[in-house]
Amino acid sequence: MSRAHLIVGGYPAGSTAGHDMDFARRQILNMLEGQENTHTTVSSDFSNIEKWISGTDLLMTYVAGPYPDDAQCTALNEWLKDGGRWLALHGTSGGKAARIQGSSQRQMVKLSHHDSLGCFFLNHPPIRKFTVNVANKAHRVTQGLPDSFDVSDELYLIELQENCDVLLTTELVKDPSPDGFGFTYDKDTSLLPDGKTRALGYSKTVGQGEVVYVALGHCHSPQTNAQPVVDESVTDGGAPPRSFHGVWDEPTFAQLIKNGLAWGLAA
Repeated sequence: MSRAHLIVGGYPAGSTAGHDMDFARRQILNMLEGQENTHTTVSSDFSNIEKWISGTDLLMTYVAGPYPDDAQCTALNEWLKDGGRWLALHGTSGGKAARIQGSSQRQMVKLSHHDSLGCFFLNHPPIRKFTVNVANKAHRVTQGLPDSFDVSDELYLIELQENCDVLLTTELVKDPSPDGFGFTYDKDTSLLPDGKTRALGYSKTVGQGEVVYVALGHCHSPQTNAQPVVDESVTDGGAPPRSFHGVWDEPTFAQLIKNGLAWGLAA
């Protein structure tokens, strides 16, 4: 019997943090149910993570705000070194945002969990249509995927930390966010050396274990939508759709997640 632990939730506790957490949780649990001989436990944040990952093969996270503190990161790192596998989605690369003095804007704060995860979230422009390129088809998580596929989603700008093997990319020369939109940052450190490519997914080896992060996955309902505007490639005039499932309705994304579950549970 394989074991998985799933964390889905927002901050503060009980908040949706602008995402349809119930929908995402159901989607992931339905896919986990398709994995034979797998038992899944569920949390809303990283509280008592050392207890839940003990004896667990796969940790999967879809969060907007919750992040492991230093002690919890230590437990996660030890678990990874011993062979654990962490499949992290979307807002897992975020965490704490600090208000900029004299401004209404906020800036993300880099913390120890970004080192554990392997990347740091800077910002994302309004939801838009873009092409995802599969940069490495040899990894188990990307096997069987097409060379590229189109999505409508939040295009995350993430700064890679050390020792990451890029799996998914897109091209975006400049952050097109309107003034005052999202989070501010001192320098766009998400651009790769060619000046146009950005990572949207990667793997990172930690001892005998491994992390796979995929930046895709925004969803919201009429009750949880916090999008002030979306790109006109999504809706005419940039009016946010009341309900948005984005990549969750795409077969290629479903295959990507199912590959990730099979990879994690085969540890």
